[in-house]
Parts: sequence; C-alpha cells; structure tokens
Amino acid sequence: MDVIKRYMSKLIKIINKDEMKILPGHLSFYFILSLIPAITLLGIICHMLGLSNDDVTSFFWNIMPNAATEIIKPFVKTSGSSLALVYLIISLIIVSNGAYALILTCNTLYQLNDISQLKARIKSVILTFLFMFIFVFILIVLAFGNMIVKWVLSLEVFSNITWLYKVFIYSKWPVAFVIIYIVLKLIYTIAPDKTIKSRSVTKGAIFTTVLWLIITAIYSYYCNNIARYDMFYGNLSNIIILMMWIYLITYIFVIGIAINVNNYSYMAKNTIIKEEDSTYNKNEHV
Repeated sequence: MDVIKRYMSKLIKIINKDEMKILPGHLSFYFILSLIPAITLLGIICHMLGLSNDDVTSFFWNIMPNAATEIIKPFVKTSGSSLALVYLIISLIIVSNGAYALILTCNTLYQLNDISQLKARIKSVILTFLFMFIFVFILIVLAFGNMIVKWVLSLEVFSNITWLYKVFIYSKWPVAFVIIYIVLKLIYTIAPDKTIKSRSVTKGAIFTTVLWLIITAIYSYYCNNIARYDMFYGNLSNIIILMMWIYLITYIFVIGIAINVNNYSYMAKNTIIKEEDSTYNKNEHV
C-alpha cells in the first residue's frame, strides 16, 4: 500500500511540473495546425490518383461541419498546384515545433541536459509524421469512420457490399487499439534523447490508448447521433467540440509521459538497489 502511495505521490508531482502544465495546450495547438499539412498531403495523393478537387471537397463535406470544410477547401485546391509540395514542407517545419517542444519536455523530465539541436530537429520531423498518422487515423477511422463507410457504400459501385459496414463496426476498435498502442509506444520511446527500454513505456502507452479510445468513442457518438449544425452556434459549435476533443487527447498523452517517467525512475531505482545487493553479497561471500 505504501509503495502505491509513493508511486502516486511522485506521479502527481511530475504532472504538476510547469513543463507538464504548458505542454498539453502547446501540443494541441500544433495538433490542430497538423491538419493543414495532413489535408494538403491527402490532396496531393488524391491528385496523383486522378481525383478532382471537387471529389475531395465533397468527401470532407459529407463527414465534417460545413464551416470546417470551407476552412480546409483552399488547402485542398492548393494541393493540386505546383506549389503544393513547397507549402507542405513549410507546414511540416512549422508543425514540427510541437514535437520539438515534446522532445525538450521529455529531456527535462528524464533529466537530460546535453542534447543535439540538429538531432532533436530531425527527430521532431519524424515524430510529426507519426502524430499526423495517428491523428488522421483516429479522425478518419474512429471519429468519422461510420459516416465515411456509409458514404462510400452509398456509391453505386459499392451498393452490393453493404455487409462491409458491419465488418467495419465490429473490427475498428480492436484494430485501432493495436495500431494506436504500437505508434504511441514508438513515440514515447524515441521522444527523449536517451535510450529508453520499450517495457518502461508500456504502462503509459496502455493508459493513453485506452483513454483515447474512450474519449474518441464519446466524440464519435456525438458526431454520429447528437451533432446538430442548426443549433447553438451552428457549425462553430462543432469546431469547438473538435478542439476540446483534441485538447483532451493531448492532455491524456501528457499524463502518459508522466506515467512513463515515473515508471522509468522506479525501475532504475530498483535496478540500482539490486546491483548494490548483488555487489554486497559477492563481497560478503569473498
């Protein structure tokens, strides 16, 4: 019981650090910004596949609030131009500042001082791609997945495979759990500029994955059953809900970091105690 109290006391102390208080808002801001390069990249891929801007815009129109679609429309149109790649690179550099802040925070929590700026910047770009993947995956598969599949099956080409909707409903959560857990564990492991054993971030990855799925299930239910674009503040209310959801999953992610740091220090302390006991027993035996 005392061990649990000490563990929880140290965990709360880590969460209450200034860096941990600032990081959720900082990361959620860059999460929202990451939508721009993600949509631009999606537009580039669709353009390469021969799909028109109207097709892509129509797709977003069916799954997102009208106001949000109007905001992203210029980026969809830009993705078909020759400057799309330039815009994408600039966007990624800007968005990578969020991942860079994550690296610096992790280094502070893991008590690392000497870091390579170049290495941290390169790593921040890699982490940005991982964040973009997991963020877009959650949005497309979990949050808006039901509406997307219904929209696809409404097309005449896929009218004969309506059973696919049930398969998607039953399989999306377990598949999502595995994918999100693996990506989160990878992010938690490579974020600090220190060799972190994979098993030391397992608790944080499981905690974040489970709560992300719960929060996203609530948000998905809202999108599919409750969202009314003609009430309250119209489309603006849905954008606010989206931003609140992003902040919540970011805050949960940061708590996952605290759990990992606490678990790492706990495991390191036990390792030192075991090594000292082993050395003492050897000396005593001699």
